[in-house]
Amino acid sequence: MRTDLKRIEKPLPSPCVSICVLDESDLCVGCQRTGQEISSWGKMDNQQRRAVLVKTEQRAREQGLIR
Repeated sequence: MRTDLKRIEKPLPSPCVSICVLDESDLCVGCQRTGQEISSWGKMDNQQRRAVLVKTEQRAREQGLIR
């Protein structure tokens, strides 16, 4: 008998790099998350966290922090 179990996935870790300073546009200069994204991280599921990580990468590229 086949039993389909929902795969249990560990929560994605925070991208925090311990440089916790928000700039004038409400972005953390360390992890590139907004204040709202930082405060909501613990309540997000992995799908939401992945969406934030995509945004943080895009922001870092726009800032010239990564290529």
